Amino acid sequence: MPCLDEPIASRLSFRLNRRYSIIKMFRLFLLACLACISCTLRAADVASEIRDIGIAKVDITPDYPVRLTGYGSRREESEGVELRIWAKALAIGSDTEGPALIVTVDNCGIPYSMRTEVLSRLSKKAGIRSERFAICFSHTHCAPCLTGALVNIFSSDIPPLHQANIDRYTRSLTDQLEAISLAALADRKPSRLSWSVGEVRFANNRRVAWGGPVDHALPTLFVHSPTGELRGVLANYACHATTLSINRIHGDWPGTAMEAIEREHPGVIAMISIGCGADQNPNPRSTIELASQHGLEVATEVSRLLKSNRATIRGELAARETSISLPLAPLPTRMEWETLAASPSHQVSYSAQKNLARLDRDEQLSTAVPYRILCWQFGSDLAMVFLPGEVTIDYQVRLKSEWRSSRIWVNAYSNDAPCYIPSQRVLEEGGYEGATAMVYYDQPAKFADGIEDKIIAAVLSMAPEK
Repeated sequence: MPCLDEPIASRLSFRLNRRYSIIKMFRLFLLACLACISCTLRAADVASEIRDIGIAKVDITPDYPVRLTGYGSRREESEGVELRIWAKALAIGSDTEGPALIVTVDNCGIPYSMRTEVLSRLSKKAGIRSERFAICFSHTHCAPCLTGALVNIFSSDIPPLHQANIDRYTRSLTDQLEAISLAALADRKPSRLSWSVGEVRFANNRRVAWGGPVDHALPTLFVHSPTGELRGVLANYACHATTLSINRIHGDWPGTAMEAIEREHPGVIAMISIGCGADQNPNPRSTIELASQHGLEVATEVSRLLKSNRATIRGELAARETSISLPLAPLPTRMEWETLAASPSHQVSYSAQKNLARLDRDEQLSTAVPYRILCWQFGSDLAMVFLPGEVTIDYQVRLKSEWRSSRIWVNAYSNDAPCYIPSQRVLEEGGYEGATAMVYYDQPAKFADGIEDKIIAAVLSMAPEK
């Protein structure tokens, strides 16, 4: 076998080593470039997670007796406080972006007139736009009555002394909702949003004669500082807050849930909104201990979600709103109103008498219910819908089937309390949620067929990215 002489072999070895060194250096350079690009992308990704978020709360418990709402048979003023009630606000986004506000309130129903007044003040003082302002009420049946909400709940005129305290509390709450919104805006600081969906199981479809669906999902939003400190929580569950019927102020299971979350995580502000739970009741119910039990179940699941994998919300918040009109069925004739006014049911007779008095004054009775829907989309990460009124569970189930259920969150009991909003199924079945509850909201007839498709179409029209 031929051999290379030593000088030639040495030169060849040197060239090979130099080529190998150049290749190695080039590879190291490429790796460094890739690492730099990766770090840059990660830095940009982290930057996209950071947004200005503020959160605040205020005690809205009255220090005087006032009628509670939710149950018509309870006509004496409140007999004290069992659990203090709260309004809380979450502000998302900088002034440049246009901040969005979610306000949660321990109350049975916020009238649209109150939202209009608070929004008017916030628009003047902070530039808040209607589509970026949502009030979600817990629908607890142990909170003060408000002027303009559930106006026929007692099926009788309210004594002037009682009405004076209701008006007083309404004015006070209006001022507090403005103040807590401004406080949340002032509290904004760099934060991260994430969310996850858990499950609790105390909701039960209460339409026993017909049965019906439930949705035990517990979507939960988390607010963290850039260094990982938990600042706030917003959880949502589709269930009535009707564990209690006492004549003492109490936030029901949403109130005990918020209290338990804040006790478990000191310094955190916890908020609760309600999904489409109009035909869902807590089960079991009727005692303070059960209200605490349901609240603890929510708090325990929130703590579990906090330790699990959560989806980071990076998308920019785009807010939209639309107003539609929900037609009522044909109204009774005057002769039919006169027959209803003589009904042995004082709920029916009281409502009919009010409508006869309107006709005597040549007033037009309502033939439709105005309905304003909000939709917030955080890019492709999360879509949050706000529906007014007491919305039955079918809407939530249907929206989650027609939208991607992994990224939609439905809030009912938002921005207005016009009445129950039955699905087509519930409307056809009739009963309380489908028809008879309309008298408590001073609506002159049940809804016409077709409102479910109209509402669903309106929501989907605001959701170009499903």
